[in-house]
Amino acid sequence: MATQQSGTSDFINNLGKIYGMYTGGFAAFVILLAILEQVGVPNKILGFLFVGFTIVVYAMIGILSRTMQVSEYYVAGRQVPAVYNGMATAADWMSGASFLAMAGTLYVLGYDGLAFVLGWTGGYVLVAVLIAPYLRKFGAYTVPDFLAARFGGNLARFLGIVVLLAASFTYVVAQIRGTGLIAERFLGIPYDVGVFVGILGILLCSMLGGMRAVTWTQVAQYIVLIIAYLLPVVIMSAQRTGIPIPQLMYGEALQNIAALEQGMIDNGLAAADTIQRHLAPFSSTDPLNFFALVFCLMIGTASLPHVLMRYFTTPSVREARKSVGWSLLFIFVLYFTAPAYAAFAKWEVYENVIGASFADLPNWVYIWGASGKVTLCGAAAASLEAVQQACAGKDVVGLADFSIAKDIIVMATPEIAGLPFVVTGLVGAGGLAAALSTADGLLLAMANALSHDIYYRMIDRNAPTARRLVAARIILLGVAILGAYTATAAPPDILALVAWAFSLAAAGNFPALCLGIWWKRCTTAGAIAGMIAGFGTTLAYLVYTAPPPLGFGQDLIFDIQNISAGIFGIPIGFIVMIAVSYLTPEPSEEMQQLVDEVRRPSGSVVADRGRAASA
Repeated sequence: MATQQSGTSDFINNLGKIYGMYTGGFAAFVILLAILEQVGVPNKILGFLFVGFTIVVYAMIGILSRTMQVSEYYVAGRQVPAVYNGMATAADWMSGASFLAMAGTLYVLGYDGLAFVLGWTGGYVLVAVLIAPYLRKFGAYTVPDFLAARFGGNLARFLGIVVLLAASFTYVVAQIRGTGLIAERFLGIPYDVGVFVGILGILLCSMLGGMRAVTWTQVAQYIVLIIAYLLPVVIMSAQRTGIPIPQLMYGEALQNIAALEQGMIDNGLAAADTIQRHLAPFSSTDPLNFFALVFCLMIGTASLPHVLMRYFTTPSVREARKSVGWSLLFIFVLYFTAPAYAAFAKWEVYENVIGASFADLPNWVYIWGASGKVTLCGAAAASLEAVQQACAGKDVVGLADFSIAKDIIVMATPEIAGLPFVVTGLVGAGGLAAALSTADGLLLAMANALSHDIYYRMIDRNAPTARRLVAARIILLGVAILGAYTATAAPPDILALVAWAFSLAAAGNFPALCLGIWWKRCTTAGAIAGMIAGFGTTLAYLVYTAPPPLGFGQDLIFDIQNISAGIFGIPIGFIVMIAVSYLTPEPSEEMQQLVDEVRRPSGSVVADRGRAASA
C-alpha cells in the first residue's frame, strides 16, 4: 500500500513533465501524418492511424491506471490538483455536442444559437457559487450519496439515482452517436458498427481504473480536442484575414457574411422574406424560448451528476473552488472560438457553393452527400448525376437548395476550406476525444450510482471491496452496451438529446441540491416531494411533446420547445419542496448543524468523520 501511494505521489509531482511529453509526442505524430499525406499515403489509412493511435493511447492510460482501491476507483483518491481537475472537467464537459454540434448549431441558427453558449458557460458560475465546494466539503462519492445523507434515507438516494440515470443515459446516447458519426467518416465503416467501436474505446478508458483512469485519460483528451478544434479555424482566419486569431477577426467574417447574404438576395439566390440572416436575433426562435433555453442549460450545468463528481476528486475544498475556475477557463477557450468557427465555415460555403454551377461544386459536397449529410434540392448529394437530376431546371445552387447537417459542420470545415486531409483527421481525433471523454464520465457516474448507491448502500452493506468493484465494472459494461444499442436507433440530433438531459437533471437535482445546502429548514418529505414533482413534470412534458417513437408528438404548451422542458419542472420543484418543508417538522438539530458545517470552508471533510466512526 505504501509503495502504491509513493508511486501515486511521484506521478502527481511530475504531471507537468508527463503531459508536456505527451503533447510533444502528439504534435510529432500529427507532423508525421502530414508528411505521409504528402508522399501519397491514402486518406483512409491516415484516418485509421488518427483514430487508432488516439484510442490506443487512451486505452494505455486507462490500463496503467487500474486500481482495486475504492477511493481511487470512485474519486481518484481525492488527489487531483485543481488545474488538472479543471482540464479533466473541461474534457468531461465538452462533449460531442460541444465539439461536433456547437459550431454547427451556430452555423444554422446564427445569433439564436448563442443560447447554448450563454447557458452552458453561465452555469459554471452557479457551480462555483452554489454547489461544487460544498459537495466537496461533504465528501460523498456520488450525488445520491449526498442526498441520502442530507435527507436521511434511501428514498432520497433512490430518487437521486433515477434522476442521474435518466439524465446521464440520455446524454451518453448523444456521445455514442458522435463516436459513430466519426467512425463512419474516418474508418469507412457503417454507423451502427462505428457505435460499438466507440464503445470499445470508452470501456478501455474507464473499466479497470474507474475515476482514476478517467481523470488522467480526460486530461490527455482535452489536449487533443482543443488543439484539433483551434487549428482549422486559426488557419482559416490566417488565410482569409491575414491574422491567425479567429476570435479577434470574427467581426470581419460576420461583415462578409452579411454582405454575401444581401448579395444572394440581390441576385435572386435567396428570397428576402425567407432568408435567415446570421446576425438577426430571434429569427428562428422567439425571446421566450431563447431565454428559457439559457435558463434550463444554466441550471442543468449545476445539476449534472457526472460534472459534479469531478469536484469530489480534489484534495480540499479550496482546490475544488479553484478547480471550477480552471474548468471555466479551459471551457472558455473552445466556447469563445465556436462562433468564429461557424462564421468562417459559413463564409466559405457562401462563397464557394451558393451561386456555383452544379458542375463546379467542390468534391467535399459529394463526400458528405454520399452519407446523406449534404443535400441539394432535397436529395442526397451523392454524385453530380444525382444532384443534376434532383435540381433539374436550375443552373446554379440557391441558398434554399443547399442543406448540410449541423452535426458535421466541424468535421467538414477543413475540407470546406480546402485544407490538407491531415487537418480533417486531426479534427476527427478531437471529436472522438470529446465524445469519449464525456461518455467515460457519464458511464462511470451511472455505474458508480448503481454499484455504490444501489448494490453497496441499499442491498449488501457487507460486500467486500473486490466484489463492489467487480459489480461496478459489470454494470459499466451493461450500461455501455445498452447505450450503444439505443444510439443505433438513430435518435434526434445530438444537441436536442443533450438539452433534454440538462432539463431532466435541472428539475430533478437542482432544487434538492441548492436547498439541501443553503436552507436548513428543508425537510426530507419536502425534498422527496419536490424531486418527484419537478422531475415528473419535466419528463411528462418531454414525453407529451417529443415526436414518436420517443413521445406522443402533441402541441407545445405556451409554445415552449421541449428542449426547454425544465422551465416547467424547476420552479415546480422549488415550490413543492418549500411548501412541504413548511408543512412538516423541521430537521433535527444534528442535521442543521451538519448543513452549517458543510457550508464552512475550513475543517475536515464531513463524510470522512462518519466513515471513521463507523470503522
